[in-house]
Amino acid sequence: MSGGGVPAKLTRLDRQALERVLARAAELQAAEGDVEDPGLTDAQLLDIAREVGLSQSSLRQALAEERSRVEAPEARGLVDRLFGAAVARASRTLAGEAGRVMGALDAFMQQEEGLRVKRQLPDRVLWERAHGLTAHLKRTFDVSGRGYHLTRTEEVSATVVPVDAQRTLVRLEASLLQRRSAGIAGGATVVALGAVAGGVLLVLPVFPLLAILPAGAGLAAGWAASRAHRGAVLRAQLALEQVLDRVERNERPRPSLLDAFGPEPRVGLPGLRDR
Repeated sequence: MSGGGVPAKLTRLDRQALERVLARAAELQAAEGDVEDPGLTDAQLLDIAREVGLSQSSLRQALAEERSRVEAPEARGLVDRLFGAAVARASRTLAGEAGRVMGALDAFMQQEEGLRVKRQLPDRVLWERAHGLTAHLKRTFDVSGRGYHLTRTEEVSATVVPVDAQRTLVRLEASLLQRRSAGIAGGATVVALGAVAGGVLLVLPVFPLLAILPAGAGLAAGWAASRAHRGAVLRAQLALEQVLDRVERNERPRPSLLDAFGPEPRVGLPGLRDR
């Protein structure tokens, strides 16, 4: 027994026990409230990982995933369960330096997904639906052959975080919050109109069962709107995964004949190219 009352030889903890101990220690420190929490540097975390038997590669990946985390526009709850998610997400660790990966993503988003850069941040880029005659024609004739489903979202974002010198974590998100809100509002309006029409029929000298038809039609319309939104989220998520697939395979965007009539899309982002 050491002077501090801790046994000199401790029983080796398995991974689940280690996670419970660390989680409980964090809870106890948070409960104290007045304890200063300066945080830990990457080097300190790597030392801890070495002590507890975690590989540095796994820790670097976990750090990259944490740093790429982006809060959803709203908390998941009852609305998500009833009407579907407001955000489509896809993430993957890709081979390559962060600037090259982001440049490839930008090329696909602009040349093949019908988007344009909305905002550029150091480690994050936001795209929106491209405007103009060329973009309209490409969507109308479905030049890409994949439906341009990302142009039906309000915003697409990419966050890139280097895992190490050879790997980059990419997190893509497509927001459909406004689309879902409009669908909910439209469905609620149809349901309300159906209820009013049903109430009117109840007071008229008609067959009483006819009064339930408008309300039933309103509920059916609301259900159809929910199904349509869920389908849009799934199609957007598939489109994000397909972009990651093509970047992972080192493919290049295929320009169309219509690109000759519009402004040349930017291939790569200067602010990230030389990171």
